[in-house]
Amino acid sequence: MDHTSIIDKINRHKKQPNLRYRLKEKVEEFTNLLFYTLFDIDTPVEKNLDKLEQLFDSVVDLACWDINKPCKKVWENYVEKLPSILQRLNLDAEATVNCDPASLSVEEVYMAYPGFYAIAIYRLAHELYSEGFPLVPRLMTEYAHRQTGVDINPGADIGNSFHIDHGTGVVIGETAIIKDHVKIYQGVTLGGLYVAKHLQSTKRHPTIENNVTIYANATILGGETVIGENSIIGGNAWLTASVPPNSTVFHTPEIKIKTLPHVS
Repeated sequence: MDHTSIIDKINRHKKQPNLRYRLKEKVEEFTNLLFYTLFDIDTPVEKNLDKLEQLFDSVVDLACWDINKPCKKVWENYVEKLPSILQRLNLDAEATVNCDPASLSVEEVYMAYPGFYAIAIYRLAHELYSEGFPLVPRLMTEYAHRQTGVDINPGADIGNSFHIDHGTGVVIGETAIIKDHVKIYQGVTLGGLYVAKHLQSTKRHPTIENNVTIYANATILGGETVIGENSIIGGNAWLTASVPPNSTVFHTPEIKIKTLPHVS
C-alpha cells in the first residue's frame, strides 16, 4: 500500500467533524488559570479575568457546535458566580482542616490535598454544567481526575463543607446528591445500580444526607438509595438499599491467621 493510499484511508475513517483535541488543551489551560486566579495570592484577579474571558471565548469557538445556542452569554453568567464558588470552596478547605489531624494548615490543604483540588474543579465545572454547556465541564473534571484519581461527574449536586480524604479511587456519579458536612475516604463509589442507556435522564446514583461519613472502599449504588443523616458507613460496605438516619453500617470479613509451629 503506497503512502498516498494510507493517508486517504485514514482521512476517510476520521468521521467526527467536531473532534479537535485543541479543545481539551484549551480547557486545561483555562482550568489552571481559573484555579490560580481564585487562590494564588500573587495572581492578579482583574488582569486574569480578562485573560480568562479570552480563553473562554476560544473554548466556546471550539465547543459550541450548535450555532443557534448563545454560548457567548455563558461567560457573563458564570463569572458572576465565581465569588460564591470561592466562598463554598473555602468552607470545603476548612472542613478538611477540621477533619484531618494530619493537616498542618489551610494553605497545605489548598496546595497539597488532591481531594480538595478535585472538589475545587468539580465546583467550578458544575456551574458551567448548570448553564447547559456540558462538554467543557466534563473535560475540566476529567483533567482533575487524571491528576488526583478522584472522578466527580460535574452533574453531581454537592452541598457545603465537603471533605474527601486521600481521594484516590473515589467515584461520584452524575445524579448523586451529597448534602452538607459529608466526609468520604479513598475508594468510595457512589454509583448506579446497573448501566443502561435508556436511564440517561433518570436519577441513577444515591443521595447522601447531612453529616454522613463514608469510610474507605465502601460502595453505595442506586438512585433510590438514601443514606440517612448522621450515619457512618464502614469500610468495604456494599449498599444497594437505603439506611435510616443515625445508623452505623459495617462489613465484617472473616479473617483467619494460621501460624506455623516454631522450627529450631
